[in-house]
Amino acid sequence: MEKPVADGLEGLELEKKQSHAPDSVALGKEKPARSAAAQGSVSAETKKRVERETKEGIDCRKADNFSAWYQQVVIKAELIELYDISGCYIIRPWAYAVWEKIVEFFDAEIKKLGVQNAYFPVFVSERRLRTEQEHLEGFAAEVAWVTKSGSSELEEPIAIRPTSETIIYPAMAKWIRSHRDLPLKLNQWSNVVRWEFKHPTPFIRSREFLWQEGHTAYADRSAADEEVLQILELYRRIYEELLAVPVIKGIKSERERFAGGLYTTTVEAFVPANGRAVQGATSHSLGQNFARMFGVYYEGKDSGEKLMPWQNSWGCTTRTIGVAVMVHGDDRGLVLPPRVAPLQVVIVPIIVKNAAANVSQVCEVLCLRLQRANLRVKFDDRPEKTPGWKFNEWELRGVPLRIEVGPRDVQSKTITIARRDTMEKRSIQLVDWDALEADDSFGREIAKILDDIQKSMFERASAERNARIRCVASWEPFMKAIIERCLALTPWCAETNCEEQVRQRSMQDSVSYRERLANEVDPAAADTVLSGAVKTLCMPFASELERLRLVDRSEYEAPAPGKQCFACDAAAKRWALWGRSY
Repeated sequence: MEKPVADGLEGLELEKKQSHAPDSVALGKEKPARSAAAQGSVSAETKKRVERETKEGIDCRKADNFSAWYQQVVIKAELIELYDISGCYIIRPWAYAVWEKIVEFFDAEIKKLGVQNAYFPVFVSERRLRTEQEHLEGFAAEVAWVTKSGSSELEEPIAIRPTSETIIYPAMAKWIRSHRDLPLKLNQWSNVVRWEFKHPTPFIRSREFLWQEGHTAYADRSAADEEVLQILELYRRIYEELLAVPVIKGIKSERERFAGGLYTTTVEAFVPANGRAVQGATSHSLGQNFARMFGVYYEGKDSGEKLMPWQNSWGCTTRTIGVAVMVHGDDRGLVLPPRVAPLQVVIVPIIVKNAAANVSQVCEVLCLRLQRANLRVKFDDRPEKTPGWKFNEWELRGVPLRIEVGPRDVQSKTITIARRDTMEKRSIQLVDWDALEADDSFGREIAKILDDIQKSMFERASAERNARIRCVASWEPFMKAIIERCLALTPWCAETNCEEQVRQRSMQDSVSYRERLANEVDPAAADTVLSGAVKTLCMPFASELERLRLVDRSEYEAPAPGKQCFACDAAAKRWALWGRSY
């Protein structure tokens, strides 16, 4: 069984591997010959440096041990630092810069919809949290409580927010009095605490995380329903347009909907490397349930009677970062999409004796030119690090494009570029160096390459995801798809009892398969089989089925009449996407 990604990572060596760059080796041959004694001295020094630096990279393959690979990437690429409270992590600047790009995009888009930012307290009283019992039951196991102030017991325990409906809606009840107060559209950027009992996984499942949560109220249900889908489309754009991660939009089953809500929509991502799905972000219709519980009423426009508004809530978290790492990362480390990369381009000089000044001067000009093109670029001129060391560091940290400049490049007016996503290297011929500062073509060409990297990363991830979706109509091919770490799209009756039976039966079949594999084939092979129950991820929208083209056009809206549920004898009402998830 694949080991969970836990937070006991203290033993990892937080260093990077050394590689040998062809350019630096070739340029080294141009150096004057040294005496045998000098060569021996340098060789010993080099050997010590290589032994030290070889410990610094990813020392396991993504395909062989995904959990260990992910642990190493998030730490060695400087995304997180461990903390002494289990399930809590320090988000380092490299990761926070990615989050800032997401915040920048989403905040601008929701403001176009008339949403305003606010901030509400992190604490909620027990009395208020228990106002909506179904809602509390959905979070009860995850709520962290404050019970003491100094050495004194509090009169009433205070919860740290797992979500903010019970904090925000009493305030809404004060602010909404008339139809003129609607719609009310609020969002807050904050942290929440959910004391998960499952194995914590950095970014994916942690006890404290950053997110945005939107809370809105409308007089008209159709307007509220429209907003649910508008926000969901923005979440799709975060994943697909910023992070280059394909997602599937759909509605959650009754069993999986938000506690206390009317219905829940979702964007679902998939990690081909380990066969697990990830709930990317959710947009909920709350109906009028919370308005009823918290006394949110307004005076109708014509009748003057007391009416309840229709409410929504929606949220997206720093889980987005973990999904991107899992989907795009490789055996060298991070692979960041250019649109969210803290640095899009790094310039590395290949320095040799008597040519340092010319090379550095050209690098500075290139850096300035790219900055003027509004690209995020760094000239890495650290003298104590070799070019090979720098290559590996920036590959580990996922910078999309590297530019290499050496003496020969200066002479020939060329540069070498290396793409992080494909590791492809090629030369670019430039105009005269003196004319470069006034020429915009260089910046445009690099921007075009970055756009191509973004596009290629999404297309590659989409092809990998699509190849792992199986459309099946009965139990045996369903379990075959699940065991092979795929997603299964099935006709389904949409009944909660059936979903529970699928969960139980899939767990039993997985255990039986592992036991048979261990006894009849190879005990080691059994350890590679994912465990746990299968669940519905979503019921994809017709537009998503059209994008995937896995079912006949006539069945985009629903399975054909007469088609049975794959798991029972009832008539199929919806298409459902199933899989194992975090």
